[in-house]
Amino acid sequence: MDYKAAYKKIVEEHFTDTMEISFIGNGQRQTLKYEKVSWVIDGEQKGLRYGENPGQEAAVYKLVNGNLVLGDVEMLKPGNTLASEPELLQSGKHPGKTNLTDADNALNILRYLNDKPCCVIVKHNNPCGVAVGDSLQEAYYKANKADRLAAFGGCIAVNRELDADTAGMIAENYAEVVVAPEFAEGVMDIFAEKKNLRVMRIRNMSRLSDFVAQRVVDLKSLIDGGIVAQWSFVPETRSVDMLRPAETVRKDGTVHRIKRLPTPAEYDDLLFGWLVESGVTSNSVLYVKDGVTVGIGTGEQDRVGVAEIARDKAYRKLADWISWERHAQPYNNLELKFGNEGLKFKATIDEEVNERKGGLPGCSMVSDAFFPFRDGAEVGIREGVSAIIQPGGSIRDWDVIDCCNDAGVAMVFTGQRSFKH
Repeated sequence: MDYKAAYKKIVEEHFTDTMEISFIGNGQRQTLKYEKVSWVIDGEQKGLRYGENPGQEAAVYKLVNGNLVLGDVEMLKPGNTLASEPELLQSGKHPGKTNLTDADNALNILRYLNDKPCCVIVKHNNPCGVAVGDSLQEAYYKANKADRLAAFGGCIAVNRELDADTAGMIAENYAEVVVAPEFAEGVMDIFAEKKNLRVMRIRNMSRLSDFVAQRVVDLKSLIDGGIVAQWSFVPETRSVDMLRPAETVRKDGTVHRIKRLPTPAEYDDLLFGWLVESGVTSNSVLYVKDGVTVGIGTGEQDRVGVAEIARDKAYRKLADWISWERHAQPYNNLELKFGNEGLKFKATIDEEVNERKGGLPGCSMVSDAFFPFRDGAEVGIREGVSAIIQPGGSIRDWDVIDCCNDAGVAMVFTGQRSFKH
């Protein structure tokens, strides 16, 4: 069997051209109408190449009509397409399901970070690097530096017109997808050298801030054919003034409150990290500094474990970046490339990374749910984090607050959990 050919083959799918979803109750029918999306590439009109894996039939639909109001919540209206119908300026082959869902999650994060030039790099529907900067060039450089290895073959999304200088930096690496609201003159000539790169223009990104707090119906199918329906998640804490100093009252009436409040720079990082968190699979813990992700831990079953994973990733990614800058080789290839000399290079890099504690000192620590015990927060505190943001709400909030006070670490509560499954 030719396994490589499976990734190139377009799977014939039998999904209908239109789809309707009706919500019926109280003598009222509310129907959402959808149309299947397709593109003509190399003379062949087709939608998705395949689903999550080769051989899985799949289709993507855009919302074209209907309105849904349930209780006090109203769904985003038709005519606001983003990742459901990107304009393919270049695509060597039809996009797959993960190309669109990666782009969608990048936009999910970008919509909350639209005040500055920002770059989000997504891989397997999780961000591997997110950064803001004074320019797109700076934002992309920092986002790629945050996790150069995971960025390989990822989806790169930016929230400003993509300029030629940034495009040139992107072209130095391998990416599957690049998404932007517009592309400057000369950019497509640069990308033409990457024949399989999917370049997606999504004009509605120019008003991405309008999508903040907008909700859609989030449907999850179960293996028995059942469906869980929920409104999409919206982070309620979206500005610094909405963050609350950590405080709790124990059953005996004892009040525990945080002694040190964050500095202005820490507040910026705490909010930045919390908004990035809305696009990270739970359980998750992030470390951020100066508007850049330093370590992202995703999808772990326990909070201490995911704090350690994010910590360990920060160490590994810093080692790899130093290796790349110093020797133009990934850290893992040093011995293979340089033999015994490579082992010496690795030892030198390890010593530097350990001295710098993976770049974690001064970072802010972000947790999508409360710390049930102090041990999760202690993972970051031992590495030198200076501030923590978390929802609060644990019966042992007092212990985590005391832990931070003992270390001189600031902590704020959001009052809202940010799970994403």
